[in-house]
Amino acid sequence: MKSLSLLTLFITLMWLAGCASPEARINRAPESFARLSPEQQALVKQGRVGIGFDGDAVQLAVGKPDRIWSRTDASGTSEVWSYTRWESDLGQPLYTGWYHRYSGAGVYPLYYTAYPGRREYEYFRVVFGPDRKVTVVEQDARR
Repeated sequence: MKSLSLLTLFITLMWLAGCASPEARINRAPESFARLSPEQQALVKQGRVGIGFDGDAVQLAVGKPDRIWSRTDASGTSEVWSYTRWESDLGQPLYTGWYHRYSGAGVYPLYYTAYPGRREYEYFRVVFGPDRKVTVVEQDARR
């Protein structure tokens, strides 16, 4: 019985890991991938975002954003997609992925809720211009 539980856990973890890959996202939305240019398709397969991507292409490459911001400056209003993960006070990654977006509701692994010194770390940001295309890609250069 214990080995069956471990096997189920292992399969679930592998499935969740697969969901996080560009390949898995492409397999779930082949029509969105087919609409991209060959250059954009190559970037998506590498998990990279390029200038001129639309929201579907960004989600294929890096997944859904953890937060969406609205930014207004002299050139108008933009939408900013933010990608974050949780890390220890020493900078070690604790967890990342869809489940940590619900941290306000307490729906994440219990281990991390009590971890002393945990902090949210924004590692990637994409800015969409008025035409809903990517105009800026920012990422932490240290990692």
